[in-house]
Amino acid sequence: MMILLQADENATWLAPYAYGVVIIIILIAIFRAFENWYANRFNRPLFRHYLVYKKLKPEQIKVLEEDFLFYRKLSNKYKRQFRHRVATFIQDKKFVGREGLVVSDRMKVLIAAVGCMLSFGRKNYEYGLIDFILVYPGEFYSTMNDSHHKGEFNPREKALVLSWKDFEEGYKITNDNFNLGIHEFMHAMQLEARQRSDIDSSRFSRQFQNILKRLTNEEVKHKLDETRYFREYAFTNQYEFMAVLAEYFIESPEEFKKHFPTLYKYTQNLLNFRYAGY
Repeated sequence: MMILLQADENATWLAPYAYGVVIIIILIAIFRAFENWYANRFNRPLFRHYLVYKKLKPEQIKVLEEDFLFYRKLSNKYKRQFRHRVATFIQDKKFVGREGLVVSDRMKVLIAAVGCMLSFGRKNYEYGLIDFILVYPGEFYSTMNDSHHKGEFNPREKALVLSWKDFEEGYKITNDNFNLGIHEFMHAMQLEARQRSDIDSSRFSRQFQNILKRLTNEEVKHKLDETRYFREYAFTNQYEFMAVLAEYFIESPEEFKKHFPTLYKYTQNLLNFRYAGY
């Protein structure tokens, strides 16, 4: 009898904590529902950054300040967030040099910066489908389709593969609409959107469909044919089109917006990209 009485006393003592746990679970569920409603209503996450900040080393910050234009255009608040994301990327990914290339700290910072720039408007910015960054000195032979590439995303190996020569040219020349890093990171983002159902992926998929529908508009099709604004490679397939679209959006936003304002708006919503003058 004493044992049963003790068990009942324990249950009574624990009851307020059990109620507390239930209330917390209910509040989390309500918050998640509101967060999803907000994201669907306004085409952006309710919040995109936690109050946690990892730090870069002074020499890494110097690389961003001297070599990365997008970073220099950010406010101090967003610079802090950007540094945190770059630090997280470098910590989470394994960088591997190929053909004798030694991947320097500067190379890591710049590769991470391009990826974090493209995903800066997203709550989920980590590129979960990428574990490895393989860096070649120049073009490399790919077994994926038996040809030489400047870059590729290999989802089976969870690897982003880059020619450093072409990657460096891509971010240094900021207005030619060729940016290898943006192109390949966009491929990873596209596949992630197909496989996941988080807020960012849902928004990406919805705006992606808006873009595809817009391309069927006769006026837009005529203007695309007439102006030849996007390079021909963009029309290889819908995934290459999105990768090229991202390059144009990042590198020549004013011109893009002038020629195709609706496509620009959909791309901006897709990335939730409203920083540094975009």
